[in-house]
Amino acid sequence: MGKRKKAARKPGAGRKQKEPLDTVFACLFCHHDKAVTCKMDKKENVGHLSCKVCGVTFQSNVHHLSEPIDVYSDWIDASEEIQAETAGSSRRRAAAAQLSDDE
Repeated sequence: MGKRKKAARKPGAGRKQKEPLDTVFACLFCHHDKAVTCKMDKKENVGHLSCKVCGVTFQSNVHHLSEPIDVYSDWIDASEEIQAETAGSSRRRAAAAQLSDDE
């Protein structure tokens, strides 16, 4: 008795090709598209972001699963955190000025 024939696959059939993740992003400060480049140094466990237009730089710790989009999202989180701190300190100054005016 013979073996069962294997079903022939079409060349294009099967899994979809994954699209690569971006390594170039829009700058948060100067708002230029494709101005921020990300470089990953996996030996040193550091990711570097830098804007070609305004010169802003950012560094973040990375691990073996990190991608450039992770460093970019860390940059977004860090800038939002700084904005929240500066907004809170300006509110405190305004409240302190109002208290001193009331006295």
